Amino acid sequence: MSGSRTGPSQLAFVLYFLKLGAIGFGGPIALAGAMQRDLVEARGWVDEADYQEALTFAQLAPGPLAAQLAIYLGYTKSGVSGATLVGLAFIVPSFLMVLGLAALYVKYGGLRWMQAAFYGIGAAVIAIITRSAFKLAKSTLKRDALAWGIFLVLALSTAITGKEWVPLIVGAGLLTWAVRTRPWNSRISAPGWGPVWLLTGIHGAASAATLGSILWFFAKAGLFVFGSGLAIVPFLHGGVVNEMGWLSERQFLDAVAVAMITPGPVVITVAFIGHLVAGPLGACAAALGVFLPVYFMVILAAPLFRKHGQNPGLKALVQGVTAGAVGAISGSVVVLGRGAIRDVPTALVALVSLALIWRTKIPEPLLVAGAGVLGLMFYRG
Repeated sequence: MSGSRTGPSQLAFVLYFLKLGAIGFGGPIALAGAMQRDLVEARGWVDEADYQEALTFAQLAPGPLAAQLAIYLGYTKSGVSGATLVGLAFIVPSFLMVLGLAALYVKYGGLRWMQAAFYGIGAAVIAIITRSAFKLAKSTLKRDALAWGIFLVLALSTAITGKEWVPLIVGAGLLTWAVRTRPWNSRISAPGWGPVWLLTGIHGAASAATLGSILWFFAKAGLFVFGSGLAIVPFLHGGVVNEMGWLSERQFLDAVAVAMITPGPVVITVAFIGHLVAGPLGACAAALGVFLPVYFMVILAAPLFRKHGQNPGLKALVQGVTAGAVGAISGSVVVLGRGAIRDVPTALVALVSLALIWRTKIPEPLLVAGAGVLGLMFYRG
């Protein structure tokens, strides 16, 4: 790959991700779109080819897409130190915000005002995601008929079933590999825990065993969920509510609401869940469980991916997987929209937000804040 065009300092690069982690709303699709808009189109700090390579890696590898993409871009800039600093800068701001909200939740027993704000914010977020999904599809699929066909299949399957089908995404890669390389005709080879309050959640003080369970559960969540931070929600619901019984249905929905009204990666909802179960240490264990596997996967696999990424067979495989992943992400807009757009007011908020973000350069935090105010005014839940 060709590297960055203008060579920003490592500090400037890290500060950009610190800002994005602090004010970037809209989930993985919107955050990926913001990175492309800011780093590739506006500042020229990252080549289009490098960005597409990073996006492809993030789509191929398990774990939250936005964090994976940010860490990979940090690696392309400054190696392991870049991946480490960018990862921390991107994740820590939203982690601290969620930690504060979780502490308030545990103390006061609920966040009805948050649900009211989310009533409006959720609709605006759908508009942000829709715009970002459109730009992502347009930039990655271009005029490739096969890629668009795969995109449509995955978009429809995700929208209809409500989940991403990893076998279909992998199958899309194998199909593209077979069509592009024609392998039948080709020779291309392919201790002490400290103060009790650190472990205190909504059910009282948790045990060290519970802390270990949190770390292990969220490590599995980070490793076996593909596509985006949003894709982790069904997995978390099954484990946290149904299997482990750590949270009630209402508490889990509150956790998802927190992730949507705070900036940064949506998957940071795991910190809120961890805090409710086992206090601040539970939040740290959940966040480490999700993000550490992502970090190590990037720094260990990125050198090989950058070295062999131009192999014709691998490129064809990646093209198919990318088309499938973008289709699945776009289909998730429909899935999320079913929950966020509940009635006429939220439909109007979504339409107006989409028009504003499509036609103007209104800052996303301002759009989200305005939608939150409308939610507080009109919520009757």
